[in-house]
Parts: sequence; C-alpha cells; structure tokens
Amino acid sequence: MNGFMLTGFDMVVIAFVAIVVLVFFAGVKQVPQGYNWTVERFGRYTRTLKPGLNVITPFIEVIGAKLSVMEQVLPVPDQEVITKDNANVKVDGIAFYQILDVAKAAYEVQNLELAILNLTMTNIRTVMGSMDLDQLLSHRDAINTQLLHVVDSATSAWGVKATRIEIKDILPPADLVASMGRQMKAERDKRAAILESEGLRQSEILKAEGQKQALILEAEGRREAAFRDAEARERGAEAEAKATEVVSKAIAAGDVQAINYFVAQKYVEALKSLASAPNQKVLMLPIDATSLLGSIAGIAEIAKASFSDSADQQRRRPGVPDTRG
Repeated sequence: MNGFMLTGFDMVVIAFVAIVVLVFFAGVKQVPQGYNWTVERFGRYTRTLKPGLNVITPFIEVIGAKLSVMEQVLPVPDQEVITKDNANVKVDGIAFYQILDVAKAAYEVQNLELAILNLTMTNIRTVMGSMDLDQLLSHRDAINTQLLHVVDSATSAWGVKATRIEIKDILPPADLVASMGRQMKAERDKRAAILESEGLRQSEILKAEGQKQALILEAEGRREAAFRDAEARERGAEAEAKATEVVSKAIAAGDVQAINYFVAQKYVEALKSLASAPNQKVLMLPIDATSLLGSIAGIAEIAKASFSDSADQQRRRPGVPDTRG
C-alpha cells in the first residue's frame, strides 16, 4: 500500500502522548512575580505556590485563589462625620495594605477589599467623631496614626498588614468656613494691635531712658562745673592768702608802701562792687580820691623795689657780669 496507514497501536501511542502532554501542562503552574496562588485538593487548602514554576497533581489538586502580595492602594470615598462639637464635615482618605498570609486572606474573610474599606470608614467616623473641629484640622497626623493602629490590629487576623492610612481632605460646611475666616481675621487684627501697642510702649520706654540719661549727664556736668568753680575759688583764696601773707610780712618789716598796697586793693574792690550793682546808675567818687592815686603809687614803689632786689640777687651769682653803668 502506497498510503500511510495508522494501526491501532499507533493510535494508542498518539493518544497516550497527548494525554501525557495534557497532564504535564495541567500539573505545571507558572506563578508570576508579586503573586501567590493557593492549592486546593478536593476543595481543601493544602499549600501556597510561590512565584516561578510549580508542580501540582493534575485533576486532584486545583488552583484556589490568586492573590497579589504587593502593597496595594485602596481609595476611601468621602463620608460625612459629625464631630464632638456637632460640626458636620466631609472626609475622604486613602489606605495602603499588603497581604502577608495568602491562606488567611483567601479563606478567613470574604471580599477582602470590601472588608478593609468598611473597617477603615467605620473607624474614621469613630476616631474623628470623638474630636472637636479644631482638633480635626490641626491634628491630622495624630488621626492618621490612631486609624492605622486600629485598622492594622483588626486586619492582622486576615493575614493583612495595614501599612498606611491618610486622611486627604476635611471639608467643613461653607458657613463654618466663613466663620473660621472671620475668626482668623479677628485674631490677626488682635495680634497686630498688640504688636503695635508693644512697639509704642517700647518707644516710650526708650524715650524715657534717653531723658533719664540726659538728666544724669546734665547733673554730672553741673557737678563737674561746681567742682571746677570750687577749685578755682580755692586757688583764688590760696593766692589771696599768699598775697596777704606777703603784705603782712612787708608791714611787719616796717614797709609803709605795703600798707598802701593793702588799702588800695580793698579800695579798688569796694569801687568795683559799687560799679557792678544793678541799681547803680551814677558813681560818686569821694573827695579824697587822690589818696587812691597815692596808694597806687605805693604799689608801683613796691614793685620797683621788688624788681631791684631781684636784679641784685641775679648779679651776685657767680659768673654773671655787672651791667650797671
């Protein structure tokens, strides 16, 4: 026979090979990275397949659940929350979770994402409902931490780890937002007024300090001037005492011209006092004013005698030539 004829044995072999191929493909499973598959034998969980090639018993074992073990994002829709001070706000958020135990996540809870979502929304109402509106707006980090702790404790029985929960928006009513704006403006105006008054107060303090310093300096100047005047008067008194002493010695020596000098000095001082009086318009000299001239002449004689004595003493010094004619 020229045609190709398949015998019964050949058909059996071909069928056997086909069955082997089918069994091979049915028993070999390729799990992608980031996923874990559960294996069930007659409907009962037996083991978990990791990423890569895995072999199961065909027709006896089947693949149960195919779950991702990567961190996943679950949006939390907005919901209304009534705060402790009866403020009605809208809140939404986002939750991050990761499956750590695939068997528990597949067989301990039905519809894992829905369970996590409802658990998160319930705890958002519980946690935020126990706070005032001001606390909600200013303590968002504390709210996130508290929510994460509560949700993670609840989901641990499902083999799930809640990694992060964030509150995205907190929206108070429009009228409440307007009231908060007015309150903030009033608070800023109050702080501005306080700062302005503090500035004025500081300015007055500095001005008073400057005036005080000026008065201190002025008093110190007056004290220094008084000290200088006293010192000048002391110097004058010392000079006058010295002059009086010299005149007294001259009088004791019998010098009549010294007496004339002393009387003339007192006479001149008396005339000076009369001339400097504010109500003195006309100065009347006494008839014996010529005696004043005699006193002044006596002063000249004293000076002449003094200069003569000084010149004689100078000539008596050794080495000084006599210049008299």
